[in-house]
Amino acid sequence: MKLGLSSYSLSRAIQANEMTIFDAISWVKEHGGEHIEIVPFGFDLDPEMIKQIRNHAEQVGIELSNYCIGANFAVDSEEEYEKEIARVMKEVDNAAALGVKLMRHDVASRPDVAVSNFMADLPKLAEACRRIADHAAQYGITTSVENHGYYIQASDRVQALVHAVNRPNFRTTLDIGNFMCADEESVAATKKNLPIASMVHIKDFYLRPANENPGRGWFPTTAGNYLRGAIAGQGDIDMRGVLRAVKQSGYDGYLSIEFEGMEDCRLGSEIGLENVRRIWDEV
Repeated sequence: MKLGLSSYSLSRAIQANEMTIFDAISWVKEHGGEHIEIVPFGFDLDPEMIKQIRNHAEQVGIELSNYCIGANFAVDSEEEYEKEIARVMKEVDNAAALGVKLMRHDVASRPDVAVSNFMADLPKLAEACRRIADHAAQYGITTSVENHGYYIQASDRVQALVHAVNRPNFRTTLDIGNFMCADEESVAATKKNLPIASMVHIKDFYLRPANENPGRGWFPTTAGNYLRGAIAGQGDIDMRGVLRAVKQSGYDGYLSIEFEGMEDCRLGSEIGLENVRRIWDEV
């Protein structure tokens, strides 16, 4: 197991010009992280930036583990569909230039998240992911869908997509916290999807029921309950249960903290790294 951080965890500081992506890479290394995921929030990824990121990571002695981007193949026209596939394939080329072997791309978003819509969309979504995975195979890259964005958030929908794509290099970036957005219990959902995971994100949330609106800073789940980002190990997720399940499964890849709480992002990320490392050793 290699514990590290998503650069998204530090994106508020990057977007506020308090840190650069290079500062973030150094910060993760200085705080005991073994890898960093590259998520282009607050900076643009062009060939020169890719070269500089790769060189800086090598200089400080930290792995670049994963490259994460957005995408949406649930679009209205064939032209838009093909254009989006072509764009994501170019992002796969960027992942190869970064030297990573893992890449997460989003797959679909719709306002109406009904399962009937998902089932109707599934063949085209799977075809897009299959073509992108085939493009990534030439680089030895495994692409993945995250349980993210309501539409493909529940564990069963993720499994349905991965099995429909039917490529050995298409799996899931398993976010242990995001299942809560679809009102799934994290330990059970994590156990279900661990066999198809290429990457594990560690996120924590506070949870409140639908009849107790806590106000600003909280967002709704699909069933109308309320979530707020927490420091990993301090929220309402059974973090010990989740990490025990991951450990007992034999998973030996990257664990990546993805902090999105209201605390200062550096403090939240630092404590999260400390907590997950400690809990992992305890379980």
